[in-house]
Amino acid sequence: MIVKVCGMCQADNIRAVERAGADWMGFIFHSRSPRHVDALPGYLPTRCKRVGVFVNADISFVLHKVKAYGLHLVQLHGAETSEYCRRLQCCLPPDVGIIKMIPILAEADLRHTGTYIGHVDYFLFETKQRQTAGHYGGSGQKFDWSILDAYTDSTPFLLTGGISPDDISQLRAFRHPQLFGIDINSRFETVPGIKDAALVQRFIAELSEKPEGGEGMI
Repeated sequence: MIVKVCGMCQADNIRAVERAGADWMGFIFHSRSPRHVDALPGYLPTRCKRVGVFVNADISFVLHKVKAYGLHLVQLHGAETSEYCRRLQCCLPPDVGIIKMIPILAEADLRHTGTYIGHVDYFLFETKQRQTAGHYGGSGQKFDWSILDAYTDSTPFLLTGGISPDDISQLRAFRHPQLFGIDINSRFETVPGIKDAALVQRFIAELSEKPEGGEGMI
């Protein structure tokens, strides 16, 4: 199971979080976010996969950032349709994947995954909230993960939404055949866009520890 650290901005912090053991690193290209990246940092990760986070962006803008940042994955965090994903998929280099965020509050929300099958590589299940004034950021709150027991599609997913260092035991207990990874962000920050690398490192180490009499998650 991979750990994705999202909302990265500054070169020294990027280096530190990469050393902490993150597998993927997210860069937000949405101007309304306090973690918005508006200039190429002085360092980009070489071991981590680079993920660009976009909200209802023009495909030309996405393609520009893919090239400029050497992105491995594109995360769509807005109201992008399956047709948008299909068109983007046709334009991206074949080795660049697509993650589509699906907001979840109840089991019925899982039905929205159906139209995206075949046009995305991963889903990101986020806590559903009211989207106002163009705000599409995370809520910092968890949804009921047991809802995902009803998810039966073959597309793997990442879990996000208010995940904190206190959630180790819950994460180690959560099981789903399509769980691919988790996405962490605000609960690991000192200020928006700056992660506590030591906290990230400890979290990853504890998550990967083997419980007594069992196997580790990672």
